Amino acid sequence: MLKNFTLKIKNKKINIKVKICKSLFSQLLGLMFKNESPSLLFIFRKPKKISIHSFFCRKFIAIWLIDKNIIDIRIIKPNSLSVKPDKEFNKLLEIPENNIEFKKIQKFIDDKNI
Repeated sequence: MLKNFTLKIKNKKINIKVKICKSLFSQLLGLMFKNESPSLLFIFRKPKKISIHSFFCRKFIAIWLIDKNIIDIRIIKPNSLSVKPDKEFNKLLEIPENNIEFKKIQKFIDDKNI
């Protein structure tokens, strides 16, 4: 089931339909092996600083958050080994390239003053 998630970038609100990933299995699987997928929102009980990878994934945008505040945002290319932000996070939003939200958010990534 998809839920609405509102992301605020540069004082602009972007509504994204997301699939919530709370279970360990859904978090481990993420976007792997999926040609098409909704955006995924990973929710962690407490802040952490773990790496993600993009093996068996298509290109996607990763947005790390503490609650609703963005701490880092990047475009992740396939076959990246270890990607993580400098700070701890309690939410991770993954937006696959085939989603309409990808293009909406991509324009903000070059200008990192989020």
